[in-house]
Amino acid sequence: MTTPAPGTPAPDTTAAPGGEPRDGGPSPGARVLGWARRIVLSTPVLAIGGALVLTTLVMLAVGVDPSLAYPALLRGALADGNLEYTIAAFVPTLGMALAFAIPLRACEFNLGGDGQMAIGGVTAAAIALHLPMVAGVAVVLPLAAAALAGGLVAGLSAPLRTRLGIPAIVTTLLISTPAVAFASYLVRFPLGEQGTGIAQTPPLPDATHLPALAGSSYVTIGLPLIALLTVAWLYADSRTVLGYEIRATGQNRDFARYGGVAVNRLAAVTLAGGGAFAGLVGALIVLGPPYRYVDGALTAPGYTFTAVAAVLLATARPIAVPFAVALLTVLQVGGQGMEREAGVPSQLTQIVQGLIIVIVAVFATVRHLRARRGAGA
Repeated sequence: MTTPAPGTPAPDTTAAPGGEPRDGGPSPGARVLGWARRIVLSTPVLAIGGALVLTTLVMLAVGVDPSLAYPALLRGALADGNLEYTIAAFVPTLGMALAFAIPLRACEFNLGGDGQMAIGGVTAAAIALHLPMVAGVAVVLPLAAAALAGGLVAGLSAPLRTRLGIPAIVTTLLISTPAVAFASYLVRFPLGEQGTGIAQTPPLPDATHLPALAGSSYVTIGLPLIALLTVAWLYADSRTVLGYEIRATGQNRDFARYGGVAVNRLAAVTLAGGGAFAGLVGALIVLGPPYRYVDGALTAPGYTFTAVAAVLLATARPIAVPFAVALLTVLQVGGQGMEREAGVPSQLTQIVQGLIIVIVAVFATVRHLRARRGAGA
C-alpha cells in the first residue's frame, strides 16, 4: 500500500449526499440493498414464490381457503408432536439429495435412486438376518454393505456412459426398475417372513437396530451420520483437488480433459458415490423403525423425487441443498396435516414440488438462451 508524498492532501473519503462515498464505491447501505435484491430475485426464491402463488390460485379455484390450508400445513409438519416425524423424513430425503447432487456436480444425472436405495436396503436386511455379529459391528457392517451395493448398482451406468455414450440420466433410470423388482423378489421369497402374507422380512435382531436419539421413536443416529457426511461432502467439493476436478468436469468436459483430468474415471466415481449414498439411505430406513424391510416402504414416500426437486431448487449449490431439502420435507409431511384439518388433498404438495421444478427449468432455459445470444452477438 502506497502512502501520499509529504505535502500531498489526503483523499476525501467522506460520504457524498445520497450515501455514496466520494471515491465512487458503494456505501454499506447500498451494498445491503444490492445483497437483498439478489436474494429476492434469485431463482430459488422466485420459484418458491411462483409455486405458492399458483397453488393459492388452485386452492381458490376449488373453493379451499388458503388462510386455513397453509397454517394446517405448518402445524402438520412442525406442531402437535409431528416435528419428530418431519426430522425422521428429512434424513432419507437429504441422503437421496446427495445421491443426486454428487453426480450432478460432474454433469451426470442419477435418476436411479429408488433402485439403489432398494438394493441397499435389502442388502442390509440380508446381512443383519443371516450373519451373526457382535454389537457395534452389527450396525456398521450392514450400513457399509448397503453403501457398497448401492454404489455398484449406480456404477453399472458408468461404462454405458463412458464407453457407449448412453447418458446416465437414461441408464440409471432404466437400471432402477429391475433393481427395485429384484429387491421385491428377495423380500417376498428368500428373505420373506413366512406365514404372514405380507411382503416383508422377519424383524431384524436387536443388535442391528440403529440407536435412537434422546429416546425418540423415529429419529435415530442416522441424523448425525447424514449430517456429518453432508459436511464432509461440502468440504470435499470446495476444498479438495478431487472436488475441483469434479466441478471442472461439470462446467466443461472437454476443457477438463485437456487439462489432464480423467473425466471418464470421475464420471464413474461420482455415479458410484451417489449410489453409495442411496444405498446407505436404504439401510438407515431398514435398520430403523419398524426394523425390517417392507416391500415398497422405501420407494412409496417418494424420497427420490423430493430430493431431485430439492437439488434443482437449490440450483445445484451444495450449501443450499440441506435448506431446500428441509423446506420440501416440511411441505411433504405437512401435506398430511393439511389434508386432515383443511380437507385439502396431500397430493397438492406434490403439485407444488412439480411447479418448483418447472419454474426452475424455465429460468435455466432463459439464462441459457441469453448466454447463447450474448455469445453470438
